[in-house]
Amino acid sequence: MNETFDRAGLDARRLLRGAAILAVVAGALTALTVWGRVSAQAAGAALALDIAVALASWLLTPLLMWRPVGAAVALTALAALSPTATPAASMGALQVAHRRPFRTAALVGAAGVAAHVVQGLWRPNRGISFSWWLLLVAVGYGAVIGWGALARARRELLESLRERARRAEAEQGRRVAEARMAERTRIAREMHDVLAHRLSLLATYAGALEYRPDAPPEKLSQAAGVIRAGVHQALEELREVILLLRAEDDAVAEGRPQPVLGDVVRLVEESRDAGGQVELRDETVEASALPAAAGRTAYRVVQEGLTNARKHAGGRPVRVVLEGRPGSRLVVDIRNPLPEDGAEPLAPGSGTGLVGLTERVRLAGGRLDHQAAEGEFRLRAWLPWPA
Repeated sequence: MNETFDRAGLDARRLLRGAAILAVVAGALTALTVWGRVSAQAAGAALALDIAVALASWLLTPLLMWRPVGAAVALTALAALSPTATPAASMGALQVAHRRPFRTAALVGAAGVAAHVVQGLWRPNRGISFSWWLLLVAVGYGAVIGWGALARARRELLESLRERARRAEAEQGRRVAEARMAERTRIAREMHDVLAHRLSLLATYAGALEYRPDAPPEKLSQAAGVIRAGVHQALEELREVILLLRAEDDAVAEGRPQPVLGDVVRLVEESRDAGGQVELRDETVEASALPAAAGRTAYRVVQEGLTNARKHAGGRPVRVVLEGRPGSRLVVDIRNPLPEDGAEPLAPGSGTGLVGLTERVRLAGGRLDHQAAEGEFRLRAWLPWPA
């Protein structure tokens, strides 16, 4: 609201300044015209009319800033009575051409020429023939209208360029904000996958401690150490995602190690160390040639599949198959038996893991399918693998 008031105040000051300039210019030109009329004729009714018209036109001139068409028509009518109103009438035509459409300005200009026809017939100019005088008047009004129309077109062009620049700046800011938000969403999704995997491993170890209290002390100590280290690592990863999401510069995310397809072996080993029965069959050819983005997506697919298996079908075997070669596509297939009816999940899920994973695979140019069929849960992803 303050900005609106400031803009209104600026417009008011601009109008007042323009009115003052018009009054000064019109006053000077009208005074010269009156001086010429005084020098050309003796005192009388005609001179008194010239002075009265000159004074009225000078008083009407500032109104051109607020009511250009109305004031210009009034000045044109005065020009039909006396030549002393001609400067103000010409300025009125200029203002109309500068601030109104060309059609309106042309009508005001035609009215001005008509008024000067009346003036020339009623009070002819003795120094020049009527036809030449009328031609000069018409040329003068044409020049005034053309000048005003040109100034109006230039002003509108500049305003359109400024508006385009403002829109471009706003659009650039919006694109930057969207890019920052997309990057933060991507980071948050990756951290969700990492934390879900880490916490599901901790839940598995904690479940083993709960159901095997008779285990040897060294096994209990080893499991407790794994849980402590896992909690510490999970806290570090959580701290990392909070720092990344708070950061204003996306460059903060640079330098973080990103997993690739070769890290799937380590992922499977972690699950096996936690007591999971995971079978990995890698049938890829030239896995090192797989693009980093596709490898990272495949890693996240396997990670999500193992995490879901631990949550919902803990203790049941999981089979992971990787197939593909350059010039074809990479297929990630993960299957595990469905849990028994009524079995509670090891850890509650947010329900967004597969949704985010589907979006991740789609952005990578692939496709993700998951379903429960024939007593097992199947997660299958197809990713492009260019030659």
